[in-house]
Amino acid sequence: MQTEMSSEMFVDGGATSEDAVLGGKLVLRQPLRGHRFGHDSILLAAATPGRAGEQAVELGAGVGAAGLALARRIEGLTVTLVEIDPALTALAHDNAARNGLGARVRAVCLDVAASAATFAATGLAPGSADHVLMNPPFNAPQNPSPDRDRRVARTASHETLTLWLRAAARLLRPSGAVTLIWRADGLSDVLASLAADFGAISILPIHPKPGVPAIRVLARAAKDRSGPLSLLPGLVLADADGKPSAQADAVLRDGAALPLPGS
Repeated sequence: MQTEMSSEMFVDGGATSEDAVLGGKLVLRQPLRGHRFGHDSILLAAATPGRAGEQAVELGAGVGAAGLALARRIEGLTVTLVEIDPALTALAHDNAARNGLGARVRAVCLDVAASAATFAATGLAPGSADHVLMNPPFNAPQNPSPDRDRRVARTASHETLTLWLRAAARLLRPSGAVTLIWRADGLSDVLASLAADFGAISILPIHPKPGVPAIRVLARAAKDRSGPLSLLPGLVLADADGKPSAQADAVLRDGAALPLPGS
């Protein structure tokens, strides 16, 4: 299925919650059970660049948290939310409308592994995007969640990252940028998967507290461009007492950008 969804197409099979993010700048409806968005989505949006008049595509958008946060930050940017689950796609469509972003943000129900022709049928032709952002499933297959929706959203096969980046490369114009978030202990997989189509890679480690190993990495890279790898000073989310750092608070509450080279 690859048609654009409307909220009327969603058959509510379970309870949902309405959750405010970015200090209330967005209010998003999401299922109470299954995969729920968190800090990763907001960090991903903050690390994604863009300008008015450009086109961004979020792969694996869920209910649209990252793409909508990006659209909220960058006025005039057009965003397409790509999600395989019809119920989540409908929620993403509804979330765009309820936050006044329906004119610039649309949601399509589509498998990231679909063919170029299937993508093009939804208006996503090869070379049509300036930016692609993604939070692919990244948990090891041997540790799957017992919840099916959470398992689909979070569990990766060995080919997942390569497949998603191949789709991103196809969608992007020359020198367009991909931004992704991944497990910090999988950084070598990120670098290896980017090598085929991307260069000028920047890596931003995400640390939960000072002196604690990174738990996530944000990566930005440009299509068909060469350049040195940049390993940036890490973002620390909270101090030793658990109080949010000033930089993390600016991103997670105020919607500030995380500037990374590579675009």
